[in-house]
Amino acid sequence: MSDKKSILPQAFAERMRRLLGSEYESFAASYESGRQYGLRRNPLKGSEEAFDRAVPFPLRKVSWAREGYYYDAESRPGRHVLHEAGAYYIQEPSAMAVAEVLSPNPGERILDLCAAPGGKSTQIAGRMQGQGLLVSNEVMGDRARALSQNVERMGIANCVVCSEKPERLSSFFPAFFDRVLVDAPCSGEGMFRKDEAARAEWSPENVAMCAKRQALILEEAAKMVRPGGVMVYSTCTFSPEENEGTISAFLQNHEDYYIEETVFEGIFSPGRDDWTIAPGAGIEHTLRLWPHLIQGEGHYVARLRRKGQETQLSAAERQQWQDDVHRRGKENDTARTENWKITGDKKLCKLVEAFLREELGIDRAWMARHPGRIVKFGEQIYLAPEEMPSFDGIKALRPGLHLLTEKKNRFEPAHALARTLLEKDTKRRRALTEAEAAAYLRGESLNCGEERGWTALFYEGYALGFGKASGGQMKNHYPKGLRISL
Repeated sequence: MSDKKSILPQAFAERMRRLLGSEYESFAASYESGRQYGLRRNPLKGSEEAFDRAVPFPLRKVSWAREGYYYDAESRPGRHVLHEAGAYYIQEPSAMAVAEVLSPNPGERILDLCAAPGGKSTQIAGRMQGQGLLVSNEVMGDRARALSQNVERMGIANCVVCSEKPERLSSFFPAFFDRVLVDAPCSGEGMFRKDEAARAEWSPENVAMCAKRQALILEEAAKMVRPGGVMVYSTCTFSPEENEGTISAFLQNHEDYYIEETVFEGIFSPGRDDWTIAPGAGIEHTLRLWPHLIQGEGHYVARLRRKGQETQLSAAERQQWQDDVHRRGKENDTARTENWKITGDKKLCKLVEAFLREELGIDRAWMARHPGRIVKFGEQIYLAPEEMPSFDGIKALRPGLHLLTEKKNRFEPAHALARTLLEKDTKRRRALTEAEAAAYLRGESLNCGEERGWTALFYEGYALGFGKASGGQMKNHYPKGLRISL
């Protein structure tokens, strides 16, 4: 037996042999081949044509993901300026299928319940195009912070990053979301080829524990889907207990949900009805991604629909949902300026808009493209998605787009704001060479001419951050915690 085969836990290999029968040898042989490497273009940052011109290494399209590509390991895209600029997100190709099955649309309310490190959230955000509300949640604090950093790097404005237990969120958002993604914590069998830790931690007992935890998470997630809404459940494991077993048990207890067919049934393998405790629930319409049948790792995906009104809610209906779910008088007492809503302090909103236009040269079109309401937490000023009912009682690491910091009666622009900019959005911009961009990411100042004031710095059309020009020097405002030598 080769080294690749021998790395599989013996009990896992024996179980898979029983499950797959004659197909097992092909499955086991896939661990002898090299893994596939993938990245996903960020549509919030520009067109596919501009992306193709900017990327200096070869790519091949992933057939099931609109923005997905394979790359060669020697390309090392994680060590490139374009990665730091949020031009793409490095993501395993099979994992890209999950958000495709969710099929998000602009203007919807969407929850990614187990979101860290952010691959699926950032993919969802790309499809939403800055419209609507994306709530990305991660219960573990360190992972939630990594999620928040990836949301910022990819230039996402309409995302609220939370760190709450599912039962807390379900009490806050009952029947609230159009779509909910549950990419559940699992035993990680589908990642054995790429993740040594997943192999080392595997045991039959861990599989059973994961299945119990998944059932509890799914129970809370189901409470947050509006009538007619969609819930997608996914794992990166092969075990029937965590996949077909979890879904069939859920459906036995939830007659208001049913499995929905998808366009991917001709691309991926069907779920196994004979691996459930209650055959006949439509499990064959769930999806299995096998590493010996596709160019990717192992995944399982099920798309569920909640019975009820299946059309998108009108603006009036959405407002009614919000009023019924969260009666927050002070949050609903808003005034509107030319571009945004403001809670309480209309003067602050006007000052923010003036700073963006006059000091940063940001065009009104950018403001129109990013609707929301201004909220202030201490010295920090955010643009919160209008659809977010309230922040009372929610642990929000990122309550929307961080716009500005107020310092001694002056404003400083937030790094997150720069990441949302396209070149057309601001008159105060400068294009950097590759050497200048690398120096900027290291935290170095740059030479400049007669420029003065805040300047958005771009590389190949992708925003890196802000600098402040004075006396022939562009002072570096790239956050110290993010600085990197490429």
